Amino acid sequence: MLDPIVAFFTRVFELIGRAIGIFISWLIWPFVAFRNWLRGKGWFIKIPVFAVLLLIVLSYMYLFYITQFWSTGDEDYVAAYKFEEVTTGVGEQLADNSCQQSAVVTVAADLIDFNVNQTVWTPSNPLYKAGFMFFWDWKDTPFFDNKAAFQLGVNQVLRRTSIELVDRLGRVRGTSSINTNLQKARESINYREDAWFLTFSPPFLQPSTQARLRDGRQNLLDFNEELKVCRADFDARADNLLQFFDRITGDIGATSEILQRRMEAANFTGFDARADDRFWFTYGQLYGYYGILSAARADFHEVAVQRQLGSVWDRIDEQFRDALTTKPPFIANSSNSSMVKSHLDSIGFDLLRVRANLVEMRDILDR
Repeated sequence: MLDPIVAFFTRVFELIGRAIGIFISWLIWPFVAFRNWLRGKGWFIKIPVFAVLLLIVLSYMYLFYITQFWSTGDEDYVAAYKFEEVTTGVGEQLADNSCQQSAVVTVAADLIDFNVNQTVWTPSNPLYKAGFMFFWDWKDTPFFDNKAAFQLGVNQVLRRTSIELVDRLGRVRGTSSINTNLQKARESINYREDAWFLTFSPPFLQPSTQARLRDGRQNLLDFNEELKVCRADFDARADNLLQFFDRITGDIGATSEILQRRMEAANFTGFDARADDRFWFTYGQLYGYYGILSAARADFHEVAVQRQLGSVWDRIDEQFRDALTTKPPFIANSSNSSMVKSHLDSIGFDLLRVRANLVEMRDILDR
């Protein structure tokens, strides 16, 4: 009685084994063909070929290292700046006749340093750009894209901040000239995020993203030096802070929309190859804005005190710290009916909490 059932499952497993064998044969066929071609060649050809293969293997080992062994750093990194001790408005004269530097500019420069000096900038790596098997972007796979997504999230914060520094904060009421260092910093920070120093277009050499970001960091530091000797402007007015909040809430809102579209594609299993890079991009954005907004509180100290923003700002700082403690080893994007936790839903909720309090502070400033 059981013989037909046993025969059926035997046949099924035979077909599965045959399919696996065909797939493996297809997968290793190029290597077998290459070995057969190389077998009859002399050492004049074999040595360069082996050198190229060794270079490729070492490059992939390096890519594995920089994408798998990385850290988001200290999630409470803002505490080291001791912004709560700053009582002098940016640009105001100090006891030693120097002027107060900008905390926002300092944090922005440090975030660049964290992204490209303290670690390796991943999006420009040629093998990362080439993708899996040279035709499938790493961001569309569950592998190798988390660090790059985090760095791009931080860089998005830097881009927004550099634009606001040039357009409003680093000049007086929009009528003064644009600061040269801030203008150069904006151009460098808004440079292509995946540029390597070699390109297929003439003259085949270009500045890499890392080099341009380092230039932008130096320009920011130079601007702060100008502030220190009282030769630059920083317009710490309430309407400028309101506009800055507007820009940040718009940026956060765009990210929440991306998360929402990704969550609409969730399934019962929670597995989603795109969920991890969406999560870590959002995490990087929260990481960057935590520092920038804490620094803005120091730069706009008088405005924050006069408009009584302290309690709401404290709440935002607490929300940032809570959000940044979430570092799951695996990112799941599950549907509402699943028993698996959706990490996109969690970080999206944290993102909207921050945005809601920014809107509240913006409304207080607008009264």
